[in-house]
Amino acid sequence: MKNLVTIFFILFFVPKSLQAENLHFIDFKYILNESDAGKKAQNFLKSKLENGIKELKRKELKIQEEEKKVIQQKKIISAEEYKKKVTGLRSKVSALQKERNTLLSDVSKQRSKAKNELLRNLNPILEKYMKERKIRIVLDKKSILLADENLNITKDIMKILNQKLKSIKLN
Repeated sequence: MKNLVTIFFILFFVPKSLQAENLHFIDFKYILNESDAGKKAQNFLKSKLENGIKELKRKELKIQEEEKKVIQQKKIISAEEYKKKVTGLRSKVSALQKERNTLLSDVSKQRSKAKNELLRNLNPILEKYMKERKIRIVLDKKSILLADENLNITKDIMKILNQKLKSIKLN
C-alpha cells in the first residue's frame, strides 16, 4: 500500500520541469559536416590539402631526379664534391619533410578554427531556439543511447544556421 501511494504521489506531483518534454537532442557532427558553412569549409580545407600534397610530390620527384644525377656522377666527381651534393640532397629532403608537417599542421589548425567558429555561431541560435520552445536541456546525439526521433531538433537548427551563416572565413 505504501508503494502504491508513493508511485501515485510521484506521478501526479512531480514538477513539470523534470518531465522529458523539455529535453531534446541535436546531432552536432551532422551540423558540422552538412551545414552550408561546414561544407564550404571542408571543401576549402580538402582542396588546400590536396594542392599542398601535389606540390610536395612534385618537389619530391625533383629531388629524386637530382639524386639519380648525383649517383651517376659519383665516379666522375671527387669524393668531397660527392659528399657536398649528398649533404645538399639531405637538407632538401629535410626541408620537404618540414614543409609536409607544416602543411598538415596548418590544415589541422584551420579545421579546428572552422569547427570553433561554427560552434560559436551555433550557440546563440540554439539558446534562442530553446527560449522560444521552452526547452530546458539539449544533448548531443552521440551521448544518447536511444531516443524518440521527435525530440531531434537538428534539422530545425540547421535551417536557422544556414540562413545566418553562409560561410566561415579561414584565412
